[in-house]
Amino acid sequence: MTNPANQAVDVKPQAHAASEEPEHHHGPDPKGRYLALLSLTALGIVYGDIGTSPLYAMRESFHGPHAIPPTLTNIMGVLSLIFWSLILVVTIKYLVFILRADNRGEGGILALTALATPIKRFAKNERWWMVVLGVFGAALLYGDGIITPAISVLSAVEGLKIATPLFQPYVIPITIGILVGLFMIQRHGTGLVGRFFGPITLLWFIVLGALGVVHIVRYPAVLSAINPMYSVTFFREDGLQGFLILGTVFLVVTGGEALYADMGHFGRLPIRLAWFAVALPGLLLNYMGQASLLIRHPEYAENPFYLMAPSWALYPLVVLATMATVIASQALISGAFSITMQATQLGFLPRIRIFHTSRTERGQIYIPSINWLLMLACIAVVIGFRSSSNLAAAYGIAVTSTMVITTVIFYIVARQRWGWSLLKAGALAGFFMIFDLAFLGANLVKIPAGGWFTLVVALLIFTIMTTWKRGENLVAQRASSDHQLSNVIEMLHASPPVRVPGTAIFLSARPDGAPEALLANIHHNGVLHEHVLLVTVQTRSVPHV
Repeated sequence: MTNPANQAVDVKPQAHAASEEPEHHHGPDPKGRYLALLSLTALGIVYGDIGTSPLYAMRESFHGPHAIPPTLTNIMGVLSLIFWSLILVVTIKYLVFILRADNRGEGGILALTALATPIKRFAKNERWWMVVLGVFGAALLYGDGIITPAISVLSAVEGLKIATPLFQPYVIPITIGILVGLFMIQRHGTGLVGRFFGPITLLWFIVLGALGVVHIVRYPAVLSAINPMYSVTFFREDGLQGFLILGTVFLVVTGGEALYADMGHFGRLPIRLAWFAVALPGLLLNYMGQASLLIRHPEYAENPFYLMAPSWALYPLVVLATMATVIASQALISGAFSITMQATQLGFLPRIRIFHTSRTERGQIYIPSINWLLMLACIAVVIGFRSSSNLAAAYGIAVTSTMVITTVIFYIVARQRWGWSLLKAGALAGFFMIFDLAFLGANLVKIPAGGWFTLVVALLIFTIMTTWKRGENLVAQRASSDHQLSNVIEMLHASPPVRVPGTAIFLSARPDGAPEALLANIHHNGVLHEHVLLVTVQTRSVPHV
């Protein structure tokens, strides 16, 4: 019996270097026109989610379930919180530090977990608690992936009601139609979709900034909100109500975790360039413009974003916002694809059909089964919640929980993979945890109002993933004890079966195990072919073999 020497093994995302700077497996950093193209594409895929938060984030602070009156102190306090949330959470935590933790070019919480502790596909993991944390964080991301497309598209289409109430009955059907179209184009691949979405998202951020500048010049004092003392004053005067507002302020940073999960599609350099050059300036200018408008017209708190625009620009803005929110949904969809592929490779989900849609970027993938399941779930959420305000009340639990888990695992990676000192790693992780726990605490009050939905989805997916993993381990234990290839070879030498002419090929999940089909052939037919090949599939990080 022939046992090919080049039998492959299951590949799992696992870091190789334990240096200060993590080893990069995404290839050399792109340059020139290719870097510009990747950055533009990343703008469309990665920053669509966080880029559409101006549609509802400021509004929910002054017109949501825990709304506060739009006084000067409150408006400046909320604006200051928004500014520092974007700087500290998205820029410092994710863009500067978390993106450094790439795992063979891949990002996301499962890849981060595999960096912290090698996840064994066919054996028990020593740090089981860390694996459980990582898997639950991944499950939470799926819940977020259902809410994000629904709230993004719905909030944009609701702008039609500002133009005329006649559109009220058509908001839900239009939203569902747009979502169906979005999921239908996913098969064309992240790169192609991103090249189409990128220019639209670039225009969107330019419009965000332009609208903001128009209103900032009418009340330039809003620029002083970069002073963190406005946040301190806000909390001192509003107390518990001010703390609860963190649940709506958090809406401005909800794309952070998806940003990390999408790293495998583009690499860190294009993602960082797109943020600092386009996304961050556009967002800050727009939020400051909305604050300026509310200071001058507190009665516009119902929908300050659309009321920033002149009447002649309302319909074009609704169309552009709708396109932008369709794009916003892409970040979570792409992130869900990446997490699913990692979970499959690590043995937490069964093998499913995965299409690689790029010759150069191995992280650009499309998974039909996940695509259609997400589409059905998003449609159900739109029908069930019926408005972006209701969805905003349910939004945030999953993301904040995942952010807390990410910080914990990042600390382990910094200490053990990169060799950081206890003081350095602990101080940075503790700094991040202050904001993570504050946002999580403020979002916990959303559980009765709809936050339970994402938790139920996460628990369901977590149960599926851990059950499948347990099943894989049980099968592996049985195979290791009963079906060791070396034992089978000894048995065949001791009691040779009848040999028949020809060659038989058997697929094996493990390079050291005898496949069930081979054993069944021997036991039931009592024969063995002259040549027997055992083949184990190995996944390689190249477009063609």
